[in-house]
Amino acid sequence: MTENTNEALKAAGGETAAESRNFIEQAIDKDLAEGVYTTVHTRFPPEPNGYLHIGHAKSILLNYGLAQEYGGKFNLRFDDTNPTKEKSEFVESIKADVAWLGADWEDRLFFASDYFEEMYEVAVKLIRKGKAYVSDLTAEQMREYRGTLTEPGKEDPNRNRSIEENLDLFTRMKNGEFADGEKTLRAKIDMASSNINMRDPILYRVAHMAHQNTGDKWCIYPMYDFAHPIEDAIEGITHSICTLEFEDHRPLYDWVVREAEYPHPPRQIEFAKLFLTNVVTGKRYIKKLVEEKIVDGWDDPRLVSIAALRRRGYTPESIRRFVELCGISKSQSSVDDAMLEYCIREDLKPGCKRMMAVLHPVKLVIDNYPEGQTEELTAENNLENPELGTRPLTFGRELWVEQDDFMEEPPKKYYRLFPGNEVRLMHAYFVKCTGCEKDENGNVTVIHATYDPETKCGSGFAGRKVKGTIHWVYAGNAVPCTARLYENIIDEEKGVYNEDGSLNLNPNSLTVCEAYVEPALAQAEVYDRFQFVRNGYFCVDSKDSEPGRPVFNRIVGLKSSFVLPK
Repeated sequence: MTENTNEALKAAGGETAAESRNFIEQAIDKDLAEGVYTTVHTRFPPEPNGYLHIGHAKSILLNYGLAQEYGGKFNLRFDDTNPTKEKSEFVESIKADVAWLGADWEDRLFFASDYFEEMYEVAVKLIRKGKAYVSDLTAEQMREYRGTLTEPGKEDPNRNRSIEENLDLFTRMKNGEFADGEKTLRAKIDMASSNINMRDPILYRVAHMAHQNTGDKWCIYPMYDFAHPIEDAIEGITHSICTLEFEDHRPLYDWVVREAEYPHPPRQIEFAKLFLTNVVTGKRYIKKLVEEKIVDGWDDPRLVSIAALRRRGYTPESIRRFVELCGISKSQSSVDDAMLEYCIREDLKPGCKRMMAVLHPVKLVIDNYPEGQTEELTAENNLENPELGTRPLTFGRELWVEQDDFMEEPPKKYYRLFPGNEVRLMHAYFVKCTGCEKDENGNVTVIHATYDPETKCGSGFAGRKVKGTIHWVYAGNAVPCTARLYENIIDEEKGVYNEDGSLNLNPNSLTVCEAYVEPALAQAEVYDRFQFVRNGYFCVDSKDSEPGRPVFNRIVGLKSSFVLPK
């Protein structure tokens, strides 16, 4: 772990220290001490062109956390400057994700499109100052003129147009007199700059397209690198916290706010993105999975969009702890996805009821149990948390058990049901397997056993040992349901990408089971979470569950290979 917060160190069981400050906190401390700023004002500025993923959670929680730490303000602002890719659906999903993570923007919700008029005025100001000009170059010509990392660019033939001509052309661009791509407005900076971003970047382009917020009012739209610093300056953002890919854009960010003559320019600080091993986070790839119906939407539980994690059953507390453990750094690195699973496991362990569910059912008949008779047993809901109490279980002659809890010819060290072997039925009795029935294809359809009535719920065990304990549900009142088991959507053994750039998809990423659960689970509500003994932690699906017929998503298995660093 690198530069963890004190909260993360506490979570890890380590020591905390007041002086353990990450590099962003140190920079803010210095700015406040020197009077550069008198307060701290941060923002999370997503573009509404897709759903947020786990990497965005780091940025949300970092920006919101800094505002909270310093008693400042936090804005949620949509950078909606590109109507070709943006939808109101994405706006609503992002608002839901940010709120779910616990980042409260109160009444501080903004849109870049709120400032289109002021951005236009800034552009006019730059033209009047001789700092911007209208270009006739096509996109292809502009790439040719731009130069390379080792060769300077060439000046645009229109670079020295008069201020009057540029003002006239820019006004006509705004009035819709030019076709898409026919004209652009460029900053006049330095075509020989070693930073390609400073080689007269485009500030505005023509795009005759309706905007989800402003309709048909505009047919020119600002570029992100021009709009973003203006948005920050207008809102009074003090520290513009962003990821490392914007480090080379910082000189342009500073140039825009300086030339626009904002009195209190914000400061941009970059940090390393959050990367997970064997996980798809790129919007382009997720969008392709959605459009090709490989997954059932942006919230498919196999994805790591925030909506998908929520639907799968992750808690905001587990995401926050994961982000804390990852820490804040300037160095790019990848985090094992097992750490994320560790965090949800640790969060669920103390508070989940431990119920019995049979995911691959086969009938077990206890031949010496009286036909038509049932009895009520008692089970603890969580042995580690007595406050969760107990629940009644119905027991009778016919039960459902897991198919892999029986083998007719078992290997060594197989301690579950096989002819002649005795096992413990959890919360109930010892039973001894006597045989099985099969269909015409040789598949086991019924297992037969006898029970010892002296072994009820832990009594009568003196001098007797069994090595296997299996779970069950009573066939007479078991609730049919669907259980979905997930694996990584990427085939981890082959790597994330094929040679052609396509994704190495795991054909076994989803297994659907027609299962049986305890009757109490019939009334489980959306997002209720349980531990199914021996099978993992499960959550009631928010999209496909119906009253009396729940669908359970496996959040995570019970075992982990991850060890928390010391």
